[in-house]
Amino acid sequence: MTFGEDASQLRTAGAPRAMASLRNLAIGALRLTGWNNIAAGLRHRARDMIRPPAALGLT
Repeated sequence: MTFGEDASQLRTAGAPRAMASLRNLAIGALRLTGWNNIAAGLRHRARDMIRPPAALGLT
């Protein structure tokens, strides 16, 4: 429930599947960078706009 999936308004076409894929990508990226606590990793990465792309090697 880290991403609030139950409150999501996306219910049509391929949107739920696409969002699930993006959530899984985010969780996988955090785990690859050493985070076991996903919520803590999300809070840490969200503090600075440079951190998410850097975690994926995009800088």
